[in-house]
Amino acid sequence: MATRRETPSQHGSDLFGAEGLAASDSNPSASGKKGAGHPAPNQPLADRLRPARLEDVVGQDHMLGPEGALTRMLERGTLASLILWGGPGVGKTTIARLLAAAANLRFVQLSAVFSGVADLKRAFEDARRFAEAGRGTLLFVDEIHRFNRAQQDGFLPVVEDGTVVLVGATTENPSFALNSALLSRCQVMVLRRLDDPALDALLVRVEELTGSPLPLTEQARATLRAMADGDGRYLLNMVEQILSLKTDAPLDPQNLASLLAKRAVLYDRDREEHYNLISALHKSLRGSDPDAALYWFARMLEGGEDPRYIARRLTRFAAEDVGMADPSALPLAIAAWETYERLGSPEGELALAQLVVHLGTAPKSNAVYKAYGAARRAAKATGSLMPPTHILNAPTKLMKEIGYGDGYQYDHDAEDGFSGQNYFPDEMPRQRFYNPTGRGFEHEVRRRLDTWTRKRASRPTSDDGS
Repeated sequence: MATRRETPSQHGSDLFGAEGLAASDSNPSASGKKGAGHPAPNQPLADRLRPARLEDVVGQDHMLGPEGALTRMLERGTLASLILWGGPGVGKTTIARLLAAAANLRFVQLSAVFSGVADLKRAFEDARRFAEAGRGTLLFVDEIHRFNRAQQDGFLPVVEDGTVVLVGATTENPSFALNSALLSRCQVMVLRRLDDPALDALLVRVEELTGSPLPLTEQARATLRAMADGDGRYLLNMVEQILSLKTDAPLDPQNLASLLAKRAVLYDRDREEHYNLISALHKSLRGSDPDAALYWFARMLEGGEDPRYIARRLTRFAAEDVGMADPSALPLAIAAWETYERLGSPEGELALAQLVVHLGTAPKSNAVYKAYGAARRAAKATGSLMPPTHILNAPTKLMKEIGYGDGYQYDHDAEDGFSGQNYFPDEMPRQRFYNPTGRGFEHEVRRRLDTWTRKRASRPTSDDGS
C-alpha cells in the first residue's frame, strides 16, 4: 500500500467509526461531508459518530481523562512514540488520528498487512522533507506486530532522531510480538475493552443522532451490549442493522438474537488469549473456585480449544496442585481424559467438566511438587554418591565379601513393619524433602511420617547418616 495522506473516508472505522481528522491534513470534500457537523446520510453510522476530540473517546479515561497519561503528555508538548495495545474496536486508530490533530502533526497511516519496505522508506523520506520545512509527522502503523524483526528495526533511526512520532497499533502482547529494541523506544499504552457504561454511552449517542430511542427493551439493550463483547465498532454495526428494520414494538432479547449474528468469541489458540484463559482456569482451580473454573473451561471450549489440551493441563494440575491431598485426583484425571478419547465431542466434554469440579473442590497440596524440586536440587549438588552398602544387592561372592547387603534389615520382619535404617548415602546428612500439608489425605500421611521420624530417632540400631 503506497504511503499517502489519507482522509477519514479512506479508512475503515474504529471505535464508533472513530477516526478524527488530523488538523491540517483533512479534506472535507473527500470525506463525503456536506459541511462541518453535517455528515452525508449514506455514511456508515460508525463513521458519522466518530469523535472530533480526544475527550469524546469513551472507555479510555486512564489515558485520555484529566489525569490520563496522554493528556499529560500533550499538556507538556512532548508526544512520545507509542504502542497502542488493545482489542478490536476500542479506539486505536481514532486515538492516533486525534493525537496527530492535537499535536499539530501530519497524519500518515500504514498497515503492516499491506505495506512493505518500499512503503516504509517512502514514508520516512516524506517525513524528512516535511521536517526540514518545520512540520512534524505522526506515522500510524496498524497491526505493527505483523512486521518482521528486520522491518521493526527499520523504525529505530527515524524514531531516535525525531523524524517521525511512531504510533503502532497491535492486538497482540507487545512483549511477545515486538522486538525489545523498538519497545525500548516507545511507551506502551494499554487500551481497555469497552465496558458496559462505555458501550451504553455509544448507544445514547446514536439516539441523540437519530432523535429517537432505539427499538429495544431494557433487557434487549443489555443483551446487545453483551453481544458486542467490548467492541464499539461491532456494537454500532449491529445498531445499524437494527435501525434498518421496520418494527412496531421494541425488540426483546429473543427477537434481537434471532435478527443478529452473535460475535465470535475472541480466542486464538496460539496467541496470548490462549495462555490467559488457561492461566485463569488453573488459578481458579488452585483457588478452590469450581464455578469460576467451569466458566474459563467453557470459554476455552467455546473459543475452539482442543479438549485434549485442556485434559493434559488438568492432569498436570492434579499432580502439581492437588497431589497427595487427594490421591484419587490423578487417576480421575486420566479417566476423564480417556473418557473424552472414547466418547469424543460433545459427550466427552462432560467428563472433563466433572474433573474440573473435582479438582476445584479437592483439598490442595503442592508438597510433592516442592519435594520433587528439592530432591532434584540435592541430586545435582551431591553428584554421584553411592547408596549405603547395606541396601545394595550382593548377587556375587565378591560383592558379599566387600560388604554389599551386610546389615540390611528386612522391614517386614520388624514387629511394626519399620526398621528405621538409613537409606541416604553415608556421606550425606539425612534430609526432609516431602513436608505434607496436613490437608485432606495428607493429614494421615503427615501423622505416619511423624511417627516414623520418632521411631527412627529412638532406635539404637538406626543409622540416620548424621
